Amino acid sequence: MDQEVKRMIKSFLPGLALVAAFWLVKWLEIQSGYLLTEYGVLPRTWSGLKGVITSPFIHGDMKHLISNSLPLLVLLSGLFYFYKAMAYRVFAGIFFLGGIWLWIGGRESYHIGASGLVYGLTTFLFLSGVVRREARLMALSLLVVFLYGGMVWGVFPLFKGISWEAHLFGAFAGILFAIVYRKEGPQRKIYEWEKEGNDDDVDDGPDAYWKIPTTQVTLPPAPEPVEVKPEPPPVTIRYIYTTPEKPNSTDEKN
Repeated sequence: MDQEVKRMIKSFLPGLALVAAFWLVKWLEIQSGYLLTEYGVLPRTWSGLKGVITSPFIHGDMKHLISNSLPLLVLLSGLFYFYKAMAYRVFAGIFFLGGIWLWIGGRESYHIGASGLVYGLTTFLFLSGVVRREARLMALSLLVVFLYGGMVWGVFPLFKGISWEAHLFGAFAGILFAIVYRKEGPQRKIYEWEKEGNDDDVDDGPDAYWKIPTTQVTLPPAPEPVEVKPEPPPVTIRYIYTTPEKPNSTDEKN
């Protein structure tokens, strides 16, 4: 099997396992008839602190579960494919930090679902591609915006029954880890001509042309201008000699 195909399959498996766990929990909830809402995050209560770990696995209904399953599958596949070396750290950081912030700053109500994870992964993948300026990662950022750009409205308290705080704190966690890990993982290729001080045409030796001392050269003074008067054009005098006519030998009389 081609190595690239193997890599894609391995990147797909963590998201598939997590989504399968979500569905298993929902199936057990339906079969048992026991609502698991009390395992959500209940802010600023010790009993609600356990929800930091358990709440992402609990969903209110099938529509809620389906709306989180596909985005998580896509986003986690992108995370593990492009950021394999730090994927688990990023996922765990968003998972726990987003949950802790929700427990501290959320409304006094049970918060359930994996939407905070979805928002955290979305902001991480988008911002990581932007700050790294690497072609493939920027393409992934554009894809994330295209697929989930409309989610931005979910961080505002516009919809009843929606935990916008979970969305907001999850997004903040994604932004934070995108900044923290900006120097790790894939980076933009730096070409030779971009490296500072790497100019093959510059000679740093002692005989470098820009280190040769300048010698002052004194030029002789320019000659004084001489006024030259033009000579008048030569005058040619031409003499014409004529012989007068002789008078007639007889005079006329009146």
